[in-house]
Amino acid sequence: MEKLAMGGYGMYVWSSYALALAVIVVNEWRARRRYRRVYRDVEVRIKALEDRL
Repeated sequence: MEKLAMGGYGMYVWSSYALALAVIVVNEWRARRRYRRVYRDVEVRIKALEDRL
């Protein structure tokens, strides 16, 4: 338990790790969501072009 406390600074260290992990997770989630949205948009545009021919 002493190692987790890190000399009294454990709360700050572990909360920093948690915050960094949360930022990474949210960033990944938003990137995947945007990728799906753009991919769908491209598919719609390609289908519209094919329908014109």
